[in-house]
Amino acid sequence: MNDHHGVERHGLQRAVVTGASGFIGSHLIDALLAAGVTVIGVDRRDPGVDPEAAANLAAALGDPGFTFVAADLRTCPLVALFLHADAVFHFAGLPGVRGSWGERFAEYTACNVFATERVLAACEDVRVPRLVFASSSSVYGTTVGGAAGEQCTPRPESPYAVSKLAGEQLCLAHAGKASSTVTAVALRLFTVYGPRQRPDMLIGRALAAALGGPTLKLYGGGNQRRDFTYVGDVVQAAVAAATAEVDSTVLNIGAGESTSVLGVLAAVEELTGHAVPVDRLPTQAGDVDATLADRSLAGELLGWKPRTALLQGIARQLAHLTANPRQTAHA
Repeated sequence: MNDHHGVERHGLQRAVVTGASGFIGSHLIDALLAAGVTVIGVDRRDPGVDPEAAANLAAALGDPGFTFVAADLRTCPLVALFLHADAVFHFAGLPGVRGSWGERFAEYTACNVFATERVLAACEDVRVPRLVFASSSSVYGTTVGGAAGEQCTPRPESPYAVSKLAGEQLCLAHAGKASSTVTAVALRLFTVYGPRQRPDMLIGRALAAALGGPTLKLYGGGNQRRDFTYVGDVVQAAVAAATAEVDSTVLNIGAGESTSVLGVLAAVEELTGHAVPVDRLPTQAGDVDATLADRSLAGELLGWKPRTALLQGIARQLAHLTANPRQTAHA
């Protein structure tokens, strides 16, 4: 699927995207390249040896405006990569609430906090004007009634959420230094979905199950609600955040609508014509009951609003999985 999301250059000439081989990072790269931006992509997952990275970057790797660098942000030299960049999109990180408990927390801290500090320091060193940081709606924890606005006190309920909140705070701390030239916009992304979505996430797992893949593991009763945000809309927001004349800030990027897990399963069944086989399991620690974005500030500061309805977005994800059946095998 060739989905460049209609991004215009908006003055960007050279950009760096960390987490280049990932779901959102690869979509962002495709959109930037389509707009004529020169892009350096950085990821420890090398498409030369990692089939999923190769699939995500298939279009970009053939573009003369794209350079891929296989590197680990925890250890690699960064200054040379960031030279002359108009913006750095820091989308690398270790994802997932459930995996962040216990022994792996050291890895989450290294990837989501320590690496972010290194990225910010390098941006300062070469005077990158803008860093866009991929944060998460999980920093809010459980919110009581209504949509969560940026003014709400974060109450993270998992080690993963704590690590993303720490990353946000590092961004604002660096941007607040008197000697710093970098400004930072942290985007609190609400459940992103679409083609190339990580196979451990709900919509991809539900589609795979409906298409004959593994039975869907359903944690809790299915009444949990999420604000599902299409990846193309997130890309639009990220590019706007890189170029808008705004002070350093934190912004919600979400559809502004909340749908239950059972509602998603119904949509998948409608689109595929197949039931979603389910294996019911207990609720997992750190999984909040509901997320819902107050997206008004992003509209005010970035002129951004989501354009993709949930059913339309799931249909695009289904079309991608149908065209790439091997990507359902490990979902």
